[in-house]
Amino acid sequence: MTSDRRSPIRVFQVATGNVGTEMIRRIGRHPDLELIGVHCYTPEKIGRDAGELAGGAPIGIAATGSVDEIIAAAPDVVTFHGVFPDEALYERVLEAGIDIVTTADWITGHHRDRNHPHPSGRPVSEVLADACRRGGATFYGTGMNPGLCQILGVVHSADVAEIENVTVIESVDVSCHHSAATWAEVGYGRPVDDPALPAMLEKYTRVFTDSIYMMADCFDLRLDDVTFSYEMGACTKDVDLGWYRLPKGSLGASYITYQGVVDGVPRIETHLEWQMTPDTDPRWDVKGCYITKIQGDPVIYSKHMILPKPGTDFSSAAAFASIGMTVTGLPALNAIKAVVDAPPGILTSADMPLRGFAGRFATTASR
Repeated sequence: MTSDRRSPIRVFQVATGNVGTEMIRRIGRHPDLELIGVHCYTPEKIGRDAGELAGGAPIGIAATGSVDEIIAAAPDVVTFHGVFPDEALYERVLEAGIDIVTTADWITGHHRDRNHPHPSGRPVSEVLADACRRGGATFYGTGMNPGLCQILGVVHSADVAEIENVTVIESVDVSCHHSAATWAEVGYGRPVDDPALPAMLEKYTRVFTDSIYMMADCFDLRLDDVTFSYEMGACTKDVDLGWYRLPKGSLGASYITYQGVVDGVPRIETHLEWQMTPDTDPRWDVKGCYITKIQGDPVIYSKHMILPKPGTDFSSAAAFASIGMTVTGLPALNAIKAVVDAPPGILTSADMPLRGFAGRFATTASR
């Protein structure tokens, strides 16, 4: 829904989990945006003040629990920060003429089409594209990884001739991501010889095939296949993180690789080097950053470091968790103005203008 006005863009947020609570705080300080509503799935949260749900002071917005209430509020955009998509909600919101920006399991739609059939039997991307046409709305999925990590891979190739391979790597300690249900689904804490583990690792990370196809689109490269491989690190002792337990011999780290292949040669790769604890065998040298490596002429090696704001309480695990949630959600918030100004349809990062990746300078009031 294109808008040329200068007033703040009216945002209705869906979900108040790890990313969602952080984004409530961030929307309140974002110069482009005005939070007008919050939608929750947990019955106990409905009716409570959104500011309190985010761990702060009341802001005068009571959490709602129905799609009808979202549509009745007539926001310019819905931001969706659940772990997994709610495609029924997406369809209703889009056909009502409301744009959607999401950080939930969507970059190009390839993964959802292939691995999560829509109840109608149609590809999910087709269902959502039809809803966009009916309502004149725009749909966009992003995040840090997948999302910005792959955009950095593309941008770093701008001065490279004769590219041979592009690899982007997330090399991080994930113990600050306090979502026990998420890590249980991935299989962390299960014995490394559990035969179910490989499928669990792949199921949770399949959206990274989207990231490979998105980069291939930018490079105008037709892929033959996208392959998955993995290595697992077993805990060398019992580990208690306070919010999650990892018995000795269980999965405590992993190295996952997705490769876009042409004529049997890996050309575009996404690597996930995850560590819940350093006490694993094998153990990877986690760098705590995002890395772009490009083989070509010239060769590129770049680190994207994310550091706490000066004055952050380094003894606080919550502070580090906040950073992770911020870098996941901010690529969505900062893209909203470009999404609202885009024509109707499904938008990917390959279509986004450069200003759609730009942050915002601090205003005097927010310093």
